[in-house]
Amino acid sequence: MEDYAAEGKSLAHVEGKVVFIENAVPGDIADIKLFKSKKDWAAGFAIHHHQYAAQRVEPFCTHFGVCGGCQWQMLPYDHQLAYKQKQVEDQLKRIGKISIPHLQPIIGSSSTKYYRNKLEYTFSNKRFLLLEELHNPDISPMQNVAGFHAKGIFDKIIDIETCYLQNEPTNQIRLAVKNWAIDNGCSFYDIKLHQGWLRNMQVRICTTGEIMVNIIFGFDDDEKRNQLLDYIMQHFPVITTLLYTINPKQNDSLHNLLPQVFFGKGYIIEKLEDFQFKIGPKSFFQTNTRQAEQLYQVTRDFAELTGEETVYDLYCGTGSIGIFVSRLAKKIIGVELMEEAIGDAKQNAGLNAIHHAHFFAGDVIDICNDEFFSQLGKPDVVITDPPRAGMHEKLTKKILDMEAPTVVYVSCNPATQARDLNLLNEKYVVTKVQPVDMFPHTHHIENVVQLKLRN
Repeated sequence: MEDYAAEGKSLAHVEGKVVFIENAVPGDIADIKLFKSKKDWAAGFAIHHHQYAAQRVEPFCTHFGVCGGCQWQMLPYDHQLAYKQKQVEDQLKRIGKISIPHLQPIIGSSSTKYYRNKLEYTFSNKRFLLLEELHNPDISPMQNVAGFHAKGIFDKIIDIETCYLQNEPTNQIRLAVKNWAIDNGCSFYDIKLHQGWLRNMQVRICTTGEIMVNIIFGFDDDEKRNQLLDYIMQHFPVITTLLYTINPKQNDSLHNLLPQVFFGKGYIIEKLEDFQFKIGPKSFFQTNTRQAEQLYQVTRDFAELTGEETVYDLYCGTGSIGIFVSRLAKKIIGVELMEEAIGDAKQNAGLNAIHHAHFFAGDVIDICNDEFFSQLGKPDVVITDPPRAGMHEKLTKKILDMEAPTVVYVSCNPATQARDLNLLNEKYVVTKVQPVDMFPHTHHIENVVQLKLRN
């Protein structure tokens, strides 16, 4: 393997072809099995290593290589950061095809374990078997387990003992729920047949010390449900909010479902700097709280606010970025498609006594018209934080029409960000680039770009 390619793959040149390889790192010497082969490129995965790269380290998790959650545990963290920095630079240049300034050094995470504030576990009656277990007649895949989906397999779950992504008591709670359900003869969910009682569990642990647990059932059973929830509260009094949700649907989404409060206030409070945020069971919030502070500090710095600016926060979600920069702005205008998120944003603004922030539900393309601008003012600064798919082409055109002097583009996918920057290049020049690592041991990377309107 010669180099790193995007999405956690390594790269090699074989017989004139570029080969993208999974399950390998630069410096490895391995046999590769191809699953795709084109004229000038191919894709495959390592099936046998002859020699490991010198920079490899021993993964700390016993589930590494089976669970797809932390693909880069075998790389020292400084190497991970170097590859992520290179990924951002390569994609902005190769896909964006624009002139970019020198990238500022990537901001790494101070914690590379226990950094997630939210995890979702799956309960299942089918356990994913390891290769060495497949032909053992004494080990059946029909076991009640709790953990994560096996990579690329939708109906089998890896039975997790210890996950290092979230602080305790997350593992203790998951194992206690699993063992109680087994001891009491409860059915675990069958993902393929869509039947069974115990289905999912969400755990949120805040830096404030508040903990929220939401247990999702495939159907309701009053007696069993109350017994389980009483058991959880008895053994984990540290939980500040305990909820349950009945999900009879054929997917795990909580959309259109109503979580019920069993104990506590039904939400938790998280903090970024001294800003408070109310998080419910269906709220979106950045999953690495400490790095979210870093990400938003960069965003605020790039906005270069003086207290006189009208800031448009597009894809504002629950208002976290707009609220975070609000003290340096004259007015915040947040726009988000999800009405539920806008409700959260308004509550969060009230929680922080921010009265100059206004939030609107709907599509930016429809909302931001001449009448809207005349009522609320045209933006001096636009902050956009789209999902992985990036911005819709119509929105990039809308931003070009707005002609705000400064645009700050926060992205969780530098490839789609680069595509959008190419379109914005018609009127804007990229002036600053700052990668931020939110997810150690994965190939995911956030990137913040400042753009200035061309003269």
